[in-house]
Formats: sequence, C-alpha cells, structure tokens
Amino acid sequence: MSTERTEHISSRRARHHPLAPPAWLLEGLRPTTAPVPWAAAARAAVALSVPLAVGFALDEPEYGALASMGALSGVIGDTADAYRMRVLNIAVPQLFGAVGVALGTLVYGHGWVAVGVLTLIALISGMISSIGTVASVSGLLLLLNAVVGAGLPMPQPWWTAPLLLGAGGLFVLALTLLGWPLRGRRPEREAVAATYRALADTLEAAGGPADLYDERRRRVTRELNQAYDLLLGRRARVHGRSQSLVRMLAQLNVVIPLVEAAPAAHLRGRPLPPAIPAAVRELAAAVEEGRTGTPVLDLPAAGTPAERALDTALRHAATVVHLAEPDPSNVDDRLGRPAALRVRAKRAVRDMMLSEASWRYGLRLALCIGLAQSLVSVVEVERSYWIALTVTFVLKPDFGSVFSRALLRALGTALGLVVAAAVLAEVPRGWWDVPVIMVLGALIPVFSAKGYAFQTAAITPVILLLSDLLNHQGFDLIRPRLLDSLIGCAITLTAGYLLWPESWHTRIGDRLADTVDDAARYLERAFAPAADDAALAAARTARLQARRRLYRDLSGVRSEFQRALTEPPPTGTRAAAWWPLVVAVERIVDASTAARVRVNHGAPPPPAEEVAGLARQLRELAGRVRSSTTPVRVEGEPTGDGSGVLAPVHQELAAARAITQPER
Repeated sequence: MSTERTEHISSRRARHHPLAPPAWLLEGLRPTTAPVPWAAAARAAVALSVPLAVGFALDEPEYGALASMGALSGVIGDTADAYRMRVLNIAVPQLFGAVGVALGTLVYGHGWVAVGVLTLIALISGMISSIGTVASVSGLLLLLNAVVGAGLPMPQPWWTAPLLLGAGGLFVLALTLLGWPLRGRRPEREAVAATYRALADTLEAAGGPADLYDERRRRVTRELNQAYDLLLGRRARVHGRSQSLVRMLAQLNVVIPLVEAAPAAHLRGRPLPPAIPAAVRELAAAVEEGRTGTPVLDLPAAGTPAERALDTALRHAATVVHLAEPDPSNVDDRLGRPAALRVRAKRAVRDMMLSEASWRYGLRLALCIGLAQSLVSVVEVERSYWIALTVTFVLKPDFGSVFSRALLRALGTALGLVVAAAVLAEVPRGWWDVPVIMVLGALIPVFSAKGYAFQTAAITPVILLLSDLLNHQGFDLIRPRLLDSLIGCAITLTAGYLLWPESWHTRIGDRLADTVDDAARYLERAFAPAADDAALAAARTARLQARRRLYRDLSGVRSEFQRALTEPPPTGTRAAAWWPLVVAVERIVDASTAARVRVNHGAPPPPAEEVAGLARQLRELAGRVRSSTTPVRVEGEPTGDGSGVLAPVHQELAAARAITQPER
C-alpha cells in the first residue's frame, strides 16, 4: 500500500457513500502500482508448461500435472533478489512440501485419521511460519501439499507424488539459476546502488514539502534494510573474506553518515543545491558499474553545521565508493555480524517454542483446518480439499488482514473460476492444456504484484486445470469449488477471527508506545556525555545501532498500521485515529538525528536537563498511548526556548502531543 493512499484512508472513510463498498475493502481491491516482472513471467510460463508437456509426451498427464503443481509452489516462493537467497526460498520450502504431500498421501481415505494428522500438521505449520520468510513459505507448503495429498488420489507408490512435486520445484530453481553465471553478485550491487539513488531523491526533497521528504526518507530506510539483509545474509554463508563483499559492505556503510545528515539538511528549510543529489546519483552509478579511480566532486561551499556534515559525509563516501580495495577492518555492519546459520536456526526454533504468539497462531490454524477436514469427513458431500486450502491461504499471517483476505479470497476465487469455466468449457483436454497453462502461468507473477485478490484470481484457474488432470471432473469442478471457497472463508472468519479477541482488539497502540519509548532512549543515547575518545567512539557505534534498530521498528510499525487500516471497525478506525502519531514519531527521530549531526559539526550541545525533559515527555506520551484505545488529551506544554539545537525536537514533540488531543 503506497503512502499517499494510506495517508488519506481516514478521510475517504468519512466521505464514503453509504451504499458503496466499505473503504477498507476497496483498499484491498485497488491494484498496487508495480512494474511488470517480465523475467518472472517468462520463467513461470516455462516452468509450468514444460512439465505438463513432458507428461503428455510420455502419456502420463497425471505425472506432468503433479510436476507443474510443484513448479507452481516454486514460482510463488521465488520472491528474493540475491541468488543465494533464491536458492533457500525455493529449495527449502520444496523439502517441506515433499514431506507434506507424502504424509497426506499416506492418510488419503482414512477419515478421522486424516483429520487428526492434518490438524497436527496445521499446528506445526503455523508455528513454523512465525520464524521468518523462508520458514513461512515452508510452513505454507507443508500444509498445502498435505491437504492436496489427503484430498486427491495420487499415483502409487506413495513416494511418487513427493518426487514429482519436488522435481517441479527444482525445475523452477534451475531456471532461476540460469542467470547466476551472468548476473552473479549483481543483485547485491543493485541493492547498494538503489540505496544511494533513494538517498539522492531524499536529498532532492530536503527543505521542501514535509510529506514528500518523509515518503522518500522512508524509502531510504527500506532500501538500506534490504541491502543490509542481502549482504549480511550472504556474509553469514561466506567463509573468510570475499573481496567483492568487503567492497560492497564498505560502500553501504558510508551511506550511514549521509542518511544521518539528511534530516539536518531538511530542517534548513530550503532546497539543497542540485549538485549534491547529482553527486550521490553519480556514486550510485559507480557502485552499480563497479568503477574505481579518483572521484571528482564539484560541491558548493559548506557554511552551517548541517552543510558541513553533508559535505564531509559525501566526500568520504565518494572516496570509499571508488576504492578498489577498501579497508577490510571497516566493513562490519552497524548492527553487528550475524551468527552462524546453525546458531540462528537453533535460536529460531527455541524462540518459536517459547513464543506465545507462535502457539496462538498455530492453534488458530489447527482449529480451522480441523473443522474444515471434519466437515468434509462428516457431511455427505463430494470429498474436497479446497475448503482446507482456502483456510490456509486466508489465514496466512503475512498476507494482510484476515477479515479482508477472506472477502478478497472469495472475490478472487470467483473471478478465477470464471476463467477456469471458460477454459474447461471451450478448450479440448490434452495438448491444448499446455499453451493455456503457459499463458495463465505467466500471469501469476504479474497479478501477484498487484494484490492478494489478483493473485488469487491468477492462481485459481491454474490449480483447477491441473487438478482436473488428476480427478477428471471437467466442468463439474466449478460449482463445488466456489461453494468450498465460501465455506472455507466462513470457517476462517468464525474460528480464525471472531473467536480470537486479538483479531478485533488490536494491540497496535502497544507497539506504537514501545517505539515511542525507544525514541526516548535513542534521544538520551544520542546526547550522552563521553569521558574520552574511546568512549566517544563506543557511544557513536551504540547510537548508530540504536538508530538503525529504531528505523527498522518504525518501518514495522508502519506496516502493522497499514495492515490494520484494511480491517473493518473498530480495528480500522482505531488505526486511522493513531496513524498521524506514527508519522509524528518518525519526525521526532529525524529531528533528534539532525540535532546530533549539528552538534558533531560545531553546534553547541544541549544541556543535560533539556535532554532529560524531552525524554520524560516522550515516556509520558508512550504511557498514555499504551493505556488508551483512542487518542486522548495530553496535558502540559513542551519546554525549551526554541533557539537551541533541540528546538526542532521540541516542535515535533509538540505536534505529536497535539495529535493526541481531541478536536475542539
């Protein structure tokens, strides 16, 4: 969801026509703006159609359909940029998917045994999904393939289906890795270059409209997070020093002083000279092209502390970017070197087992899957795996709001069934399925980038057509699948949403309050006195770590609020009421960073009493946010004479406190 769309959700709610669909639902139906992923579309078309063609050529269409189903899961999971991460994103979930379909095949037709096994798998799948991105996709495929194996007749012996599904997923991986020899480390370089370009756009907006600057500064945070994640994920798997990795980390690390200087430049109140963002864009090109040599900078003279900070940071960045062999001792991430993969895996499993949220989500998913499978086993209707599939997709925790996903799933499925009905009615079964699957497969990455309803509409006809090759029901599949989808959505809304108070008693205020507390600690750390140079260096490192973590947390809070805004009342209206405070906290952190930069370059430091007073007011604000479900009045006025280095912090804090006051 774009920031412009998010900022005006509450106003759209207010002027919405009473007979029109609710605003929170329209937000989910509005396609996001994203470029067409041509390479992913071509890869999906080949990955889904070739196994099917091989199956027809060998007169084993069922085998081809299973391999194409495995390829479909690989296409859905191929979301990373760096090739090493793409190997993990595709290969690891395929292993879990193979285990899932094997277990499902073994309990096919066993009634209540199948219900118990799938319920247990749902519990494990839900808990696994809380670990991280790769684990989330792995848990999803574990459950989905188990449901398919328990609901459709699979070729015998039992290991045939896991083998074919795994082969399809590995085919996607092979197609993905074809570009590795040519592109190699290019995704990492592009991520670092994208950070520089986002920073250039931010500096170009500095001194201008606050909304435009805030949006571009948030983009810098996203790009910086992604670049660090790619590089550090790779460094954790590289033994010893990689020269190219050392260079990219050094180039990324020198962005940090520039990022810190940007808020100070913005608070000047006037645009920067065009030469400064142009110089940063030139650095982005040098990073992407791997250029070295002596940088040539033509920058205006720096006068104020903010200008000196930006000039110093830019000249240092230019020197490091053009170095062929950066200092390997200066490439540690500002958040610390990641632990070994084995250590992180053990830590993740331990946290999962001890996490209340992990158990709660696993139990929600297990309850819904158990009800879905029990319904299929008890009621005398056609055996259907589609109900449990619907439950799994709708209850997936990182796809967005459960309530809106249920409705979007129903709408997307209905649209997908229309496409599937046309194909099943007009296209002869056999080789004609290959070009049809090729076209529909290419649409999956394109529609997935547009939103959940669009992704569902693209995936539904593919699954139905491949399923038809296994159970040979033809056009008769359409009506039962629509009914199954509606039943699955109803089970999810009842047993996975309404029965769980945290679904509609949102805790977004608590998370926002925690971030306000973190902002208070960051302010205190930024201006903590240092006894000597060693203590000063240690304090600077700690401050950088705190700032990076705080901006990451703010990004997470913003995402959580954007998700809550798509919920129906009261959650959506409550999130809309608190939303301006999210923006205000971001600006408080920016103003604090800008003040620290100005002090570093000659401005007088603030008194300790002033810092303590601001931190106290922030903690008071956090306490009131934590104890309230809607914005409440905050008594008292900000202190400060308005002329010190912390004057912008006082102003932003006053704005934040005003947000919590009711309209007069």
